[in-house]
Amino acid sequence: MGKIISFSNKKGGVGKTTTVVNMAAYCADYGKRVLLVDLDSQGNATTGLGFSKSALKKSVYGVLIDDEKVSKNVLPTQVPMLDILPANVDLSGAEVDLVYKRNREQILKNALAEVKDNYDYIFIDCPPSLGLLTINAWVASDSVIIPLQSEYYAMEGVSQLMNTISLVKQHLNPNIKIEGVVITMYDGRAIISRQIAAEIKKFFKNKLYEIIIPRNVRLSEAPSHGKPILLYDPKCVGARAYKALTEEFLSRQK
Repeated sequence: MGKIISFSNKKGGVGKTTTVVNMAAYCADYGKRVLLVDLDSQGNATTGLGFSKSALKKSVYGVLIDDEKVSKNVLPTQVPMLDILPANVDLSGAEVDLVYKRNREQILKNALAEVKDNYDYIFIDCPPSLGLLTINAWVASDSVIIPLQSEYYAMEGVSQLMNTISLVKQHLNPNIKIEGVVITMYDGRAIISRQIAAEIKKFFKNKLYEIIIPRNVRLSEAPSHGKPILLYDPKCVGARAYKALTEEFLSRQK
């Protein structure tokens, strides 16, 4: 039975989608069956894997709002063993549409039950907010990975994020836990980056992954080519970091 993990941060621009896309690709490269669910209305995970949002008829929106089966909306990607449940332009209205649905927090969980046995991991790219889509992701998930940028504002939204996860644990999903925290977009030359990385380590202790993701031009270029870094430039420093992070993630699963 697949393990479901949400990648979440209330703050945008912290490398969340970059992390989920590249970890999903490397997990698949290591022989794991992976489904990536794009729950962010910006659809960056979808375009980052080579799909055009505007051209897609199949999407997670149909699953959430029109009660379509996940299996009818999943698409294979250019990475063997990696599938995607994509987002299209319709997803931007999903938060409003969900308000009127029955058991609205449970919809994604119930939908993913159909395919959970088909995958080793189901990764969910959450929107940068704590709205109904994110709540749906957390209710469906076994755990959460939090990408954190090593900059001054990084810790600002974390306490609210942790409080909301605690509320979901209390009322909707007693089994959810923090899987791990990833420091992203790290600039080792900046003293502030080193100081904030030390603060993050102090706060999260053994939940923090040892592998740190550096700032890397090739990582930011890859999505515009519709490829994970594994296919775009597997030898660059960013690719090596995500490969090592995935190895650390998989070793912790044992």
